[in-house]
Amino acid sequence: MEQLILAVHVLTALGIIGLILLQQGKGAEAGASFGAGGSQTVFGSSGGGNFFTRATAVFATVFFVTSFGLAITAKNKAAIESGVNIPSLIETSARQSDIPAVSSEVTSDIPAVGSNEDSDVPAAESADTEEVPQS
Repeated sequence: MEQLILAVHVLTALGIIGLILLQQGKGAEAGASFGAGGSQTVFGSSGGGNFFTRATAVFATVFFVTSFGLAITAKNKAAIESGVNIPSLIETSARQSDIPAVSSEVTSDIPAVGSNEDSDVPAAESADTEEVPQS
């Protein structure tokens, strides 16, 4: 199954490259408006832009799907070879032994906000006591 997905993936990649190289640039359409033989093309006077654009979108979608297919097969193959199932997103609850114990007494060298006890820095004066000069 993996070889089939890989073959489709490679062929799709080559198809995308070919389609992109076949598409004309935006400036190439200016000559067609002055009668540069646009009506004698394979896709008609409107050109193949619409066809190539849609074909590229289809090939890009197939490439995207085969990329996911290859990722899933690689995950399953790795799980089978290692004997361990690769975990999906699973929430696990923490056991009590995993959480470190915190003592109830918390001591800190940092003084509490607003306390001036044992401080060498004088308290700042409030802005209300300053006189503001009036002009």
